[in-house]
Amino acid sequence: MRFLVLLLLCAAGAALAHKPSDSFLALRVEGAAVLGQWDIALRDLEFAFGLDADGNGEITWGELKAKRKELETYTLSRLRILANEKSCTLVARDLLVDEHSDGAYAVLRFDADCGERPAASLEIAYNLFFDLDPTHRGLLRFERGDGPVQTGVLSPERPSAAFRAGESSRLRQFVEYLGEGVHHIWIGIDHVLFLLSLLLPSVLVPRSRNWRPVERFGSAFWDVFKVVTSFTVAHSITLSCAALGVLQLPSRLVESAIALSVVLAALNNLWPVVGGRRWAVAFGFGLVHGFGFASVLADLGLPQGALLLSLVGFNLGVEAGQLAIVAAFLPLAYALRGTWLYRLLLFTGGSAAIALIAALWFTERAFDLKLL
Repeated sequence: MRFLVLLLLCAAGAALAHKPSDSFLALRVEGAAVLGQWDIALRDLEFAFGLDADGNGEITWGELKAKRKELETYTLSRLRILANEKSCTLVARDLLVDEHSDGAYAVLRFDADCGERPAASLEIAYNLFFDLDPTHRGLLRFERGDGPVQTGVLSPERPSAAFRAGESSRLRQFVEYLGEGVHHIWIGIDHVLFLLSLLLPSVLVPRSRNWRPVERFGSAFWDVFKVVTSFTVAHSITLSCAALGVLQLPSRLVESAIALSVVLAALNNLWPVVGGRRWAVAFGFGLVHGFGFASVLADLGLPQGALLLSLVGFNLGVEAGQLAIVAAFLPLAYALRGTWLYRLLLFTGGSAAIALIAALWFTERAFDLKLL
């Protein structure tokens, strides 16, 4: 049960915005020319070297322009492009601003001077924010002429990518997004706490508006199976709809609803209203959580074919991450289900702590406040 205690401590100190730190790097090769566009969150740039000159919590266009040279130097020094195994010179062209689902982004357009020969091979080495945030990811989109779009995810563990003319690895793309699905469920603390809130009563049964230890492991297993399956089916539906552009909801509404779902799931453990039908709660709120999972894929802006492959890999990764949580939780919870440690400290105390943390999330997200 150290896992649950550690997770609650991490959640209390975690950044309260659900969406992790990402940047979006698009590269296009046209003959000998390499054109780039890099979308970077203003909040990340503010944390890295400061943009808010007057300290009022809002970054204006004037403040961004005043830091343009520093921004270009900072970002381009953390990106290296090699064409035909020779280093390219990166030259900034334009600086714009765009809105993504999670806020404002600086849009840096640049050229890579790689010589006069067409780039038969291109290598990208990425090191933005890794020293400040090890969870940061660079979402890479690569195009060559009229060829298929290729994608990649750059991280501290995989900081580089290579592309060669005539080579397109769908398997590599699938595996990368599979890993990112696992990564996003583990850093999506609100999703994890919602799942744990539903799992905590799995080794208990409601009796007279109270909880008693379950008698058989099989009963706990099937309860968990129904909850996890319902959650998986529900968030897979909305994840697919949102990522494919079929249905979109405002990010602020989605993140607020996710936080509220965690509050209600945790409070139900303290004052049980929904007992044996927690699978229905998991399905209903799982529909909302799917929109949260979709944000990273939707912002990448992939064409339909590439998006489908990334979507399948990402979703399977999320499920693998969930199963890892269940596999770590259920045997220990069953072994401790009749002890005061589980029933008072972890079940009651843990549920209360989760409800409090999620209430802070909801207040911040719904009313655009900064409480912590």
